[in-house]
Amino acid sequence: MRVLVVYCHPVPESFCAAIRDAAVDVLKARGWEVRLLDLYAEKFDPVMGCEERRAYNERAPEDPALKPHFEHLAWAEAILFIYPTWWYGLPAMLKGWLDRVWATDVAFKLGKGRITSLMTHVTRVGVITTCGAPTWWSVVVGQPGRKTLLRGMRALCARRCRTFFLAHYLMDASTPRTRAAFLVKVRAKLERF
Repeated sequence: MRVLVVYCHPVPESFCAAIRDAAVDVLKARGWEVRLLDLYAEKFDPVMGCEERRAYNERAPEDPALKPHFEHLAWAEAILFIYPTWWYGLPAMLKGWLDRVWATDVAFKLGKGRITSLMTHVTRVGVITTCGAPTWWSVVVGQPGRKTLLRGMRALCARRCRTFFLAHYLMDASTPRTRAAFLVKVRAKLERF
């Protein structure tokens, strides 16, 4: 299995980095091919400019910096997102990556009032996130990050695409013990991914 790990956190020593490292270790131990895409480390530009937006419904973006990202999507059979939930949703960097990379002629084709997926080779999508809010409040707010990835984006993947969502809620009040317990959950979930 070829898995693209999309990692998005600006702080190298964050708990998300520990999650990333644990995830990559488990996936490699399973014999999976892993590509790690660290959006902050590579200084990905999440801003869609005027001309790129004007052409969005017609063709793939022409920015040469996006080409490796298009190739990652074409290569991946599974995608794992690891990020912090900020203001109940995706970090702007990750949202910008989705806007610019999951584009016309890359992730889908538009035609005759219909969207045709180009991502049916992706059979698994996983999300691991941290969130300062409690579970109940995230549900009240509607879990926009979860819905973006596991409903909106997943709709472009294989018909029987397997998904999972794992969140460490109350992150701001976490302790070494709660973080260690969460890493155990991460490893167990990825053993079955």
